[in-house]
Amino acid sequence: MQGSRDAVPEQQNYECPREQGPPQQHSTGWNPNGQQAEDTRNANTTLTIDLQSFKKPGEKTYTQRSRLFVGNLPAGVTEQEVENLFSKYGKPAEIFVNKERGFGFVRLETRILAEIAKAELDDYTFKGRQLRVRFATHGAALAVKNLPQFVSNELLEEAFSTFGQLERAIVIVDDRGRPMGKGIVEFTSKAAARKALERCAEGAFLLTAYPRPVTVEPMEQLEEDEGQPERVINKNQHFHKEREQPPRFAQPGTFEYEYAMRWKALLDMEKQQQEQVDRNMREAREKLESEMVAAQHEHQVMLMRQDLLRRQEELRRMEEQHNLEMQKRKQAELRQEEERRRRSEEAARRQQEAFPDNVRISLYHQGPGMGMNRSYMGGSALSTGPMNMADVEKPLMHEHFPMEQPGGDTMLGNVPAFPRGPSTPSDFGLNKRRGY
Repeated sequence: MQGSRDAVPEQQNYECPREQGPPQQHSTGWNPNGQQAEDTRNANTTLTIDLQSFKKPGEKTYTQRSRLFVGNLPAGVTEQEVENLFSKYGKPAEIFVNKERGFGFVRLETRILAEIAKAELDDYTFKGRQLRVRFATHGAALAVKNLPQFVSNELLEEAFSTFGQLERAIVIVDDRGRPMGKGIVEFTSKAAARKALERCAEGAFLLTAYPRPVTVEPMEQLEEDEGQPERVINKNQHFHKEREQPPRFAQPGTFEYEYAMRWKALLDMEKQQQEQVDRNMREAREKLESEMVAAQHEHQVMLMRQDLLRRQEELRRMEEQHNLEMQKRKQAELRQEEERRRRSEEAARRQQEAFPDNVRISLYHQGPGMGMNRSYMGGSALSTGPMNMADVEKPLMHEHFPMEQPGGDTMLGNVPAFPRGPSTPSDFGLNKRRGY
């Protein structure tokens, strides 16, 4: 292992001295508490680490991915001692120690810092015990399968953030960057992961317009970096029995060759059956996709037909409403016309009732040439029209009854006699009174 194996000095602004090369177990260089002696520390080269340079832009901090499992801890170790051990890699956010079973958990700020701590402290001797440092199992991680082709990391995170807060969402691609239809989502809590697992198992969770639901399973935790070193294998009697023979090819005609070939035939049969299952699944998938395309086309046609019927029904309702409004308008116009006619008749009737009085008043004030005239003597009314001159020239009433008598007596009393003279047309005419 490369890197520092020395003890952790006091934390000062996340800067720490690091020893170049693996730590050496010297009798004078290390004390029983696993701390380096002062003379040895001063002899080492000092390297300053800027912890901010180990943080990616936009990276979330103190996630489950930066959580370390620390095993084979010495008996009676305290959380403060574990914190001092990891303090050179930043301030831990979580420290848990099980003193009885000798293990604990430490959560650092970023994944890179956790990887550095794992590389330097794994197999590190602390108080006489060799530590075992591994990444802790992520209990809130889920594997998402059957992803559509055009799903990105951002879309995957947006989709599963409805179940709870996420730490990471990744779409797995091959070495050429092509999506493999699988992904990983990591929640901050197990409750959110359990909710997503149950909801996706009960229903059909779709991420795009393509109606193919995703499948969600608990993620299988694999250790692909360290694997299984020789030092961690339990060397019991079965270990020694199996290790009796070194790696080799089986010789034909031997017992091990016969059963090795039978195992090989069984594995080939499993492989063929798996390939047949894959072909059947691929054919079924293609068939389902073709049926889905045809059904989707029919569904779109049905939706268009329903939309057309809806529009026709809406147009019919609009026409009925328009006709109803036109009828109401016509009825209103008829009522207005009837009201105007009634008012006109009422006005005419009132005018006819008031007409005789108006006629009498107008006849009294009418002058010559009007329809009704009185005689020039104030007598009865005379009819209009041409009159005979004989009638005009007839003698007046005082000509038949002389008004002047001998002795000055007259019929009218002592009224002086009117001058007499022949009546001429200039003195008397039609509708003219005699001048006095």
